[in-house]
Amino acid sequence: MVSEATGPTANRDFVSGVYREYSPRIRSYLRSMVSDSDDAEDLLQDVFMQLVRTTGAETRIERMSAWLYRVARNSVLNLWRKRRTQNYPGFGPDMPERGIDDLSEMLFNPDYADPDRIYIRNLVWEELEDALSELPEEQSEIFCLTTFDGIPVKDIAETTGVPVATLLSRKHYAVKHLRLRLKGLYDDLLNF
Repeated sequence: MVSEATGPTANRDFVSGVYREYSPRIRSYLRSMVSDSDDAEDLLQDVFMQLVRTTGAETRIERMSAWLYRVARNSVLNLWRKRRTQNYPGFGPDMPERGIDDLSEMLFNPDYADPDRIYIRNLVWEELEDALSELPEEQSEIFCLTTFDGIPVKDIAETTGVPVATLLSRKHYAVKHLRLRLKGLYDDLLNF
């Protein structure tokens, strides 16, 4: 949550201290999420600019690590959303039939640019976003943190204070919903 700080100098000192303490970990996290180190540095700047804007009203964030990782995750997701219409792979007649590996390749490998692949990738991401938006926030968040961000459940539990069993249960319900919701699309893509 948020507590009071005092004046612009205190805010500048506070942000500088947070940057010194957390920037190496946030930078490492961002570099693990994006392939381009310049993108990671831009995202790192965005995270700390958001901190400046948030604390500019003379407020401080109590659970700083969790807040910074959430802002970083959202920044990465926003970058991915912006780029999902550019150069995304998909399925085509030249693609070998490897099932889920092909679907993962289509969703996460930006090395292809043909229009069919771009269209299919956009379709999958839109459906996935719609399905995630149907979930309660805590289920959607744990799914995204563990699946897209690769953060271990144990680390999330330590950061948020939510028991591991609760987080695993939330993820289970999210996966169950997504499987049911996206089964038709998955079947269609495998038979494309």
